[in-house]
Amino acid sequence: MDPIVQSGDPVLRAHAVAVPRKDIASPKIQKLIATMRRALAREEYGVALAAPQLGQSVRMFVIAGKVFAEEDGGAVPAEPRSADAKQTTRSGAGTAPEDMVFINPEIIRLSRKKVEMSEGCLSVRGKYGTVLRHEKATIKALDEFGKEFTYHGAALLGHIFQHEVDHLNGILYTDKVLKLEEDDELTGARAKLNKKYGV
Repeated sequence: MDPIVQSGDPVLRAHAVAVPRKDIASPKIQKLIATMRRALAREEYGVALAAPQLGQSVRMFVIAGKVFAEEDGGAVPAEPRSADAKQTTRSGAGTAPEDMVFINPEIIRLSRKKVEMSEGCLSVRGKYGTVLRHEKATIKALDEFGKEFTYHGAALLGHIFQHEVDHLNGILYTDKVLKLEEDDELTGARAKLNKKYGV
């Protein structure tokens, strides 16, 4: 059974609620973070997952560490991450960055320039499309320890920021799509991402 909620479920159209800062360390929120990470890890082509996609209407998403392994493609931390956040690398030398948690994210800056992006969604399986997105986005959020940080994202990361914040506002990429295609294996979308970003 697919644990990821699919298009048509009302939770994907709700405006998710903020997580009180004092609740971030609670077993409930920490368990949800762990569940989101596990669900994302099972998805070969998944790069991010929002809490509503697991049926939880709270303002939180996780981005896969493999995205940050390509930071020279446009991902730039505006402020140092928390020293105790364990988000920079997994244990062991030469390993990939850990998945990064964004709680109560807010996009605080968008570039004027927009570009057409190939986009898919784990909650809209079997399809991908072309969406016009801002080329760059800056986001402010809390990490899984409640520390505030800001992150600049260009290219793929900026794209992900916009897609995931849309999820938290009850918006699916299909609401903005310029062209939608059937693709059960997402081979078309994956090929375009590989060509553009090498991921």
